[in-house]
Amino acid sequence: MAENLKNSNKTRHRFLIESLGLILIVLAPFIFKIHEYLPRDPNQTIDIFGATFDRNGFEDLSTYAWFLLNKLIPLYLLIIWFFTCKHWWYHIILIPLCMYAFQIFEVIYSEDRFVDTENVLWLLPVCMVVIPFVYFVRIKLYDKYVHGIDLEAMEAELQSFRKETKKILMHQ
Repeated sequence: MAENLKNSNKTRHRFLIESLGLILIVLAPFIFKIHEYLPRDPNQTIDIFGATFDRNGFEDLSTYAWFLLNKLIPLYLLIIWFFTCKHWWYHIILIPLCMYAFQIFEVIYSEDRFVDTENVLWLLPVCMVVIPFVYFVRIKLYDKYVHGIDLEAMEAELQSFRKETKKILMHQ
């Protein structure tokens, strides 16, 4: 009985999370169009939940929102993809995800007149970790399922060989 209730709660929780993800995916084109309803007056600001937004160096608030939404929509879609992907290579999604995150950070916090300029340099550390990791996983899978090489079995065999060698050396 308790196991059934636990499974029911787990199923309900998963259903709610998947529904939220589905709603966010469906709403993506509509969220993107929000910029069309924002003011085009260069001096106008907007207050949302106590936060004041201005043009942040762009021509007007609408242009700023358009530029920001061009980064936010792919970012949250990539986040959904990253957390729902069941393929072995899903870590590689971190690279474009980080790229959009850095671009959003640059748009919001940059005092510079130019955006999307040097964010590739911020991706190098991420790439240096993610790419070798994904390639290593790919090699292990390729060896195991294509070539039939089971690295764990080979490692176990090497361990037993080392133990036997130690025993022989100790008895001499």
